[in-house]
Amino acid sequence: MFWQTIFHWIYIACMAIGAIYFALLGRNPKGLPRIEYFVATFIPIWSGLAYLSMVLPGGVDTLEQGKLAIAGQTTHFARYIDWIVTTPLLLLALSLTAMHHKTHKDKTLIFSLMLTQVIVILTGLVADLSVVPWVRYLWYTIGMVAFLVVLWGIWGPLRAIAHEQDAELSSLYTGLNTFFTVTWICYPIIWILGPSGLGVFNQTVDTFLFCLVPIFSKVVFSFLDLNGLRALRSSGSESGSERFARQSLQFLADPGLFRRRRRRTGFVSRTR
Repeated sequence: MFWQTIFHWIYIACMAIGAIYFALLGRNPKGLPRIEYFVATFIPIWSGLAYLSMVLPGGVDTLEQGKLAIAGQTTHFARYIDWIVTTPLLLLALSLTAMHHKTHKDKTLIFSLMLTQVIVILTGLVADLSVVPWVRYLWYTIGMVAFLVVLWGIWGPLRAIAHEQDAELSSLYTGLNTFFTVTWICYPIIWILGPSGLGVFNQTVDTFLFCLVPIFSKVVFSFLDLNGLRALRSSGSESGSERFARQSLQFLADPGLFRRRRRRTGFVSRTR
């Protein structure tokens, strides 16, 4: 329990730092819509508050406020309170990036992805609250089907929209989407291997992973997203953060091409 509390406090601190950073970044928007900064700032605020409930005393069965004891197992329902708000907002941020140059956004596609993600989270919560094993895995399976629909949406129609625009935005979206997908796939894997599923590892490891992965899927994702978009707007005067985000996303989009570009750049620099 001691280490779980430490992990939660570190997570809360990371969310606070992320929220402050994105709020300050929004003071100089560089032509990006304000909604981009609002979403990036609100996500860690909401997530940090949800995780705060898991370290404050609840007064019932010695559990913290964000936890419930179900059939001898602890259900961290505060995680689902976090995810049901933040994960649709992350999809909104990804969709706005894919449609960055579009005057008219495809609202139907955006809200379809967001609402499908709500199904993913709700089925996960119902699974976690289920006592009968086969019922638990049934709800988990339904959630995975909905999750696959989300993945299809971001790699299918959403990616096609990004590719319709310029090559730089297409590369940025592909890199960002790769990062997004890798981090999000971790969630159902941790769930099924942890105490909620097969019990391969204990609650302490589960807590550590569900603190580590969201730092990347929320704060690091928004860092790459905002600074990558700001780099598109920069006219040869990138900041260090923008350059790092642009190069990181280029690498994720096409590692082979990125290495070739770096080798050519290094060769040109040596010959001058």
